[in-house]
Amino acid sequence: MNIALQKTVELLLIIAIGFLLQKKLPNRESLKGIKVLILSIALPATIFLALLKINLQSSLLFLPIMALAFNLMMFGAAYFLLPYLFPAKDEAANRTQSLLLPSLAPGLSCFPFIVAYLGDDQLALAALADVGNKFFGLILLFIIATYWYRKRSVVKTQSSQINKIKDLFKSLGSEPINIVIFVALGLLIGGFKLTDLPLVAQNIAGKLSAMMVPMILLFIGLSVRIGLSEFGKVIQLLTWRSGMAFLISGIALMVIPDLALPMALLLIVFPQSSCSFWPYAHMCTVANMEEKDSQEKPTFDQDVAINMLACSLPFSTCVIVAIFYIGEPIAHSLYILTIGIVMIAITVIPKLAAALKQNGRGAIAQESA
Repeated sequence: MNIALQKTVELLLIIAIGFLLQKKLPNRESLKGIKVLILSIALPATIFLALLKINLQSSLLFLPIMALAFNLMMFGAAYFLLPYLFPAKDEAANRTQSLLLPSLAPGLSCFPFIVAYLGDDQLALAALADVGNKFFGLILLFIIATYWYRKRSVVKTQSSQINKIKDLFKSLGSEPINIVIFVALGLLIGGFKLTDLPLVAQNIAGKLSAMMVPMILLFIGLSVRIGLSEFGKVIQLLTWRSGMAFLISGIALMVIPDLALPMALLLIVFPQSSCSFWPYAHMCTVANMEEKDSQEKPTFDQDVAINMLACSLPFSTCVIVAIFYIGEPIAHSLYILTIGIVMIAITVIPKLAAALKQNGRGAIAQESA
């Protein structure tokens, strides 16, 4: 079996194991312990290692900038278009979709295939591009998530705005992920790299980080509760997301012509990575703040987020495998733009047709009256 395909099967099987274990943990409250381990230990250790491994070269700064630009364009499209194209059951679900869909998790869904098909050189470039994606996922999305929470919380509670801001910064400073980010950035500013740390610290961080992927996949499998109707909507959203990513990649290929084949394929597959777990971590942080405030209506819908995460990994895997299987014929701006337009049309046209049909029925009813 192909190494990349084998890696993918392994990841999906871990999710399946978690799904089969749902009967052992039927109560969602019992999953809080796993979530605490992920958010307080495994994910902070992974972030700490990733930040201290950053080694930017000025000649390659365009890669993280391009990744960040993609994230921002996807966020704008999701935030402004999704409420009209895919209206959710409530505002919390809309905010969840807007926060989750622009995020990327190339380490889980993209990097194994880049290694198998393009080699280590392209993987290094992909890892550098991921710096921009990490900045977006870890910092910008966290700021957005807490801003939405603060905006709603200030309006709906009796506390003064000054007290709310104080409580917000107090909560931010007590989160393990934020503490790790501040410490790692401080070390980088001081000129330290991962190799400058004591070997014991490196080994401990490495062992804790190694838990992250299997724990997240098991948690997704244990948490997912998705019916057929919800599954169809999630697939529509992911198809729209993939189509938008193809569209942006196609425009990039037009703006930067004559790219070598490996770089062109990298430009196509990187934005097709699955949704990241980081936005869900931010939603959990906001949920903890809301518990302290006794806020009735949550800012985000964590069930929607888990269902999207569970479906995103296999969906992105299929798309990335198909891209590499086709290879050179697909690495042209015209083909990529066409694929993007078709995928967007598949999701949007039925929605528009249904809306027009409903409006037509309403007009006929008014005439009859």
